[in-house]
Amino acid sequence: MTFAATPSAPVSSAPPAATSSGDTGRVATRVTSSTFVGRSAELAELEAALSDAAAERPSLAFVAGDSGVGKTRLLAELEARATSWGARVLTGDCVELGEGELPYAPLVAALRSLARAHDPVLDELPSPVRAELAILLPELGPVAGGSDGSDPAAQSRLFEALLWLIDRLSQDEPLLLAIEDLHWADRATRAFIAFLGRSLCRERVLVVLTYRSDELHRRHPLRPLLAELERDGRSRRIEVPPLTRFEMAQQLRDILGGEPRDDLVERVFARSEGHPLFVEELLAAGLDGRGTMPPTLRDALMLRIERLPTSAQQVLRVIAVGQRLDDDLLVEVTGTDVIALQEALREAVTNHIIAVGNEGRYRFRHALLREVVHDDLLPGERAALDLRLARALEARAERDGLTVYLAAGIAHHYASAGDQPAALRASVRAAAAAERVHAYAQAASLLERAVELFDRVPDPEALAGATRVTLLERAADYHHFEGDATRQEGLVRAALALVDEQAEPRRAARLLELLANAQWHLGRSEEAIATGDHALSLLPEDEISSERGSLLGWQAKSLMLRGKHTKAIPVAREALRVADALGDRHIRGRALNALGTALMGLGKVDEGAAALREAVELAQDDARLSNLSSAYVNLADALHLAGRLQEAREIADDGYERELRPNHRWLLTLRAELAIEAGDWDMADRLVDEVGARPVGSLLVNLDLRRAELALGRGEHVAARALLDEAARVGADIDEPQFTGVLGALRAELERRVGDLGAARRAVQDALDRIETCTDDAARLARVSAAGTVVEADAAQRARDLGEPAAERTAMLQAEMHVARADAAAEHHGPLEVAWRLVARAEAERAEGDADPAAYAAAAEKWTELGRPYPGAVMRFREAEARTHRGDRDAAATAATAAHEMADRLGAAWLRGEIEALAARARLPLGDEAAVPKPPEQDGHGDPFGLTPRERQVLALVARGATNREIGAELFMAEKTASVHVSRILAKLDVRSRTEAAGVAHRLGLAS
Repeated sequence: MTFAATPSAPVSSAPPAATSSGDTGRVATRVTSSTFVGRSAELAELEAALSDAAAERPSLAFVAGDSGVGKTRLLAELEARATSWGARVLTGDCVELGEGELPYAPLVAALRSLARAHDPVLDELPSPVRAELAILLPELGPVAGGSDGSDPAAQSRLFEALLWLIDRLSQDEPLLLAIEDLHWADRATRAFIAFLGRSLCRERVLVVLTYRSDELHRRHPLRPLLAELERDGRSRRIEVPPLTRFEMAQQLRDILGGEPRDDLVERVFARSEGHPLFVEELLAAGLDGRGTMPPTLRDALMLRIERLPTSAQQVLRVIAVGQRLDDDLLVEVTGTDVIALQEALREAVTNHIIAVGNEGRYRFRHALLREVVHDDLLPGERAALDLRLARALEARAERDGLTVYLAAGIAHHYASAGDQPAALRASVRAAAAAERVHAYAQAASLLERAVELFDRVPDPEALAGATRVTLLERAADYHHFEGDATRQEGLVRAALALVDEQAEPRRAARLLELLANAQWHLGRSEEAIATGDHALSLLPEDEISSERGSLLGWQAKSLMLRGKHTKAIPVAREALRVADALGDRHIRGRALNALGTALMGLGKVDEGAAALREAVELAQDDARLSNLSSAYVNLADALHLAGRLQEAREIADDGYERELRPNHRWLLTLRAELAIEAGDWDMADRLVDEVGARPVGSLLVNLDLRRAELALGRGEHVAARALLDEAARVGADIDEPQFTGVLGALRAELERRVGDLGAARRAVQDALDRIETCTDDAARLARVSAAGTVVEADAAQRARDLGEPAAERTAMLQAEMHVARADAAAEHHGPLEVAWRLVARAEAERAEGDADPAAYAAAAEKWTELGRPYPGAVMRFREAEARTHRGDRDAAATAATAAHEMADRLGAAWLRGEIEALAARARLPLGDEAAVPKPPEQDGHGDPFGLTPRERQVLALVARGATNREIGAELFMAEKTASVHVSRILAKLDVRSRTEAAGVAHRLGLAS
């Protein structure tokens, strides 16, 4: 099918409204322009995106702009053109009904249009897909076989079902899915949009989403989603600006039915500033631009409302509160007979105040109009309307059955009406309905509202059908599913305050485990461990219960994460014993997670991997999302540490594709870490950006370390320092080698580069103090030890340059101790540990003053074998340095060229700069320069830097520590001349300070 952007007929005009222009001698026939004005560039971009979608290049287009600037009109024009081209169009819009109360509203609206049209695609739905979609669209039939609402994995299955439907709908013709007012989207809808952004591949679909940019305050929940998606290559952001003066004149020309006079154009443009809604509303209110404009737009809009008959105004007040109401609800709430109601509605429609949606429901044409009417209501009027709406919706639910949307509306209106007993009962019922469609954030918000009402109503437990503790625990669980550990902790503490540990030890233990889990994710590991231990102490030893089995699994995991693998294994096996006695596959999966990771950490790779793969299978079979995501993270990380990087990346990618919440952001960060290891730094950048909303606790530390590692590689030392400082502050109480070890190694490298070897040593020692005692995390211990030898090699070299033998001996002794640690870490011959040991041994020889090029070459080859290009390139650079010092220039050039090419490919600016500085100092050719004949030596002393005899004299004095004044006095030159000579010497040696120049002079014999 050919799918090209071709012109189409203009959108049909709205019904007439007699508005005198006063300036043209004509009568305006409408308040909305029938001609599509301006926006040619924005429409062209959307048309191009739709053409791309037809060619199996799907994308998301975010259309942003102020309220009433023309986003809806732009979308309507696109929809009209898409329909004329043969594309399928589905639309839905979000509803402002309170955060957390109406999940998936725009998706349901779009699906219902299919059901009303009896679309044959719905008859083709496979049974599992139909069962999932029936949760949102009861018209599809019973939900038998659908997801269990209490299962956090169910939301992923619902999303997959929606994606299947989108894919199928787009097979016959391209699909335009339009969602308006995304700034009002509920959390579940936002989650689905994020899923679409990550999941669309070759579907022939364009998703257009509009939102008000002026609504997005700093903490607006839409901001993280936009930050995640708008930077993606498959997304685009289209800003809709106000009209230009010329475009606004076109709008006036069409509205007024003739050419507007220049003075009218000037007056309206000055007052509206090109905002099309303001232009329309000013004219519709009877203003021709001559008189005094109302002090606010609100006044201008109210003029339009007040022109209507009283009956129409009363109907508008009901719609302002109910937002989207059909004829039956309006009749019931207003108490007006059908004929009178229809007349009132006709007045409001004719005057462009309200519009009729596809579902036969009435809504305001502009949100600003609704806000004006709603805000004009007296508090008592609003409460009375809310109460009547709630009761009318309840009657409908009793008659037609309770849907999630009816439940949400009933709860909202009772709460707004101030009927607290009814609001409590309805909120709990709506939370259960939200849970069934996997809208966990909404369910948690509703339960929290119910808990707030407990002290305000008589017999709250009877109304809620549950105790306050039960509601708090359920809400905490929902926040856990969403990854909100901060809110989870607060709710669990509130529940624990109501539980007597002696009377209800199991319930207390279950809540304490939830608390420990939240504390751990917030980076307070010591508190978490104490909480977990206390929970276990409430239960008898050897008790076979789900509470004890679950706590043992948690304890094994905490030991494993702290690198205490030997201790974790027996605890995990005890959890397995309890799980098997109970026949509890969930607890068994959790125990296998910890057991498998601990075994792999001790070098039992195959046995550990088998345990983790069984954990994956168990979680898949039982649809236990938390177990499944943990198994994927642990298996991928353990394979990475076992030297099987490519396999680890495949596992992590597979887990991510399964939309494994709440560990979705952990998987993203792990994928970024593995991408850094593999040398795919551009992908790592994209992945850390995708993490989105600002994390807390251990996730923030993990993310900061990944970003700091990238910044160090690129030589962005200021950014790296800020990230490492934050990681150190947030992770002060975290006792996990995967964080403390990496933090110490990165900090040491940063301080070493800027010349603060004392700070570098302290970073290494602090990391060793935190991870060395009783840890079995050999890979992280080996990394810190290798970082320590690099620091000590620098320190020994500096001490020799400055003639400080005591400091040199200290550095050499410290290097030997680091090598001993690295040797011990590599005792089981894990590939990563062996690679770090090779680094440590090579650097220890540099500390002794006789760097061995072969040792660096061996380390480089090992890193290359493991598929880790960056450390391999660093070792090649060190090899080039060592060969230069030994006078083997050809081999040095070969090693330097290899390191330079890799640094250039990675974008490793710091390493590239170091290599180029070495090449400049030693006159080493890089790459194609290798074929260029070598320059002759400058003199008989073998000076590769081109120093003049006078400069060599100055350098000798610099090496002895002389000041510029002392150099001038000894060599009979002015102090300023001496300063010029020193500057030239620093430039030729490519060093940053007199101390570094002295070191080079001593090492290469230039100071004689």
